[in-house]
Amino acid sequence: MIRYSLRCDQGHEFEGWFRSARAFDAQNAAGQVACGFCGSAEVEKALMAPAVPKKANAQPAEAAPPPRPEAEMVEAIARLRAQVEASSDYVGARFPAEARAMHEGRSPTRAIYGEARLDEARALIEDGIPVAPLPFRPRQKTN
Repeated sequence: MIRYSLRCDQGHEFEGWFRSARAFDAQNAAGQVACGFCGSAEVEKALMAPAVPKKANAQPAEAAPPPRPEAEMVEAIARLRAQVEASSDYVGARFPAEARAMHEGRSPTRAIYGEARLDEARALIEDGIPVAPLPFRPRQKTN
């Protein structure tokens, strides 16, 4: 797995984890990498420092900047949820089968979201089918 520092066209910086550099390039080209703050799909890699392990006798590093307020993150996730729900089809537990069918050309290509077990998601990724976890659970339908 590779961790990239990313920046959207609105200047928001965030991180993303990808199976490989090729996986990032493919997902980004397909518009599947989006900013968690504003939802923009215009994303590029930001300048990042290499992760170098510390020596046992090294001095403590400077304190990390304070995290963004929780309310801002909640709002960003709510905006992302609204965008996903408005522009995607909910397929529920059929997600792995539907993603595979679209990849293989047996179903029309469209934006979908739903649920998948970890082993199902891993199998999709290993087969080159681009999927990504969402930071929220689908809404529960009530009667």
